[in-house]
Amino acid sequence: MPRLALGLEFCGSHYRGWQTQQAGIRTVQETVEIALSKIANHPVTLHAAGRTDAGVHACNMIAHFDTEAERSIRGWIRGTNTVLPHDIAVRWLQPMTDAFHARFKAHARRYRYVIYNHPYRPALLNGQVTHHYAPLDLEQMQLAAQKLIGTHNFTSFRAVACQSNQPVRNVSHVTLTRHGQLIVLDIQANGFLHHMVRNIVGALLEIGEGLKPIEWIDHLLAVQDRKEAGVTAPPDGLYFINAYYPDEFELPDVPLGPVWLNIA
Repeated sequence: MPRLALGLEFCGSHYRGWQTQQAGIRTVQETVEIALSKIANHPVTLHAAGRTDAGVHACNMIAHFDTEAERSIRGWIRGTNTVLPHDIAVRWLQPMTDAFHARFKAHARRYRYVIYNHPYRPALLNGQVTHHYAPLDLEQMQLAAQKLIGTHNFTSFRAVACQSNQPVRNVSHVTLTRHGQLIVLDIQANGFLHHMVRNIVGALLEIGEGLKPIEWIDHLLAVQDRKEAGVTAPPDGLYFINAYYPDEFELPDVPLGPVWLNIA
């Protein structure tokens, strides 16, 4: 059957993550599959580049599905978006060869985590950022984050319930930048463990507050024990930004999302 790739934007606040679970639990995957199935007039199964946790958002979650239905690209996008709830949208869609696979062909994934660093909580950004009231030393956090670059065993930063068969990942870049009250962490790796980004942020917040030294990151990488690390940061500020594939697939280059998130 013909294969179609698509990019999804969603606010994850009202979903128990991406992956379909048992009946009665609302997930992004199931919601989109139901919508696509109505447009295709047959059951649709989605395969995605990643699995986001409950409450986590996405700017360009890339997925694919196979279909016998013949629709225009405009028809697929407009039809599906009409059926979807307002907190999920198809941003683009294009035909692919069966050589493409959204999960297995991706060679890198990228996330951003947005912290609102101010004594008082925001209202308009509620659910879209993580509020941290204590002052944070950005330079200390930046120095600590650089220790994560490269190939490491990230056991100290994986959830106890993580189902990955091995904890080694290669992080190609980690940056932290401040924009007024917002601190944005941008991280890219060949793959991520369950809660890995949120656990990294939890550790960096402790360093930023001065509760732990920069060298604590070295200790956590060496000890390979989740119980030695800090708390898991909330999901509110976490965004799946993009997945990257070989150039041969020619996927569209899209903005990172809302204007306040789409900052360098």
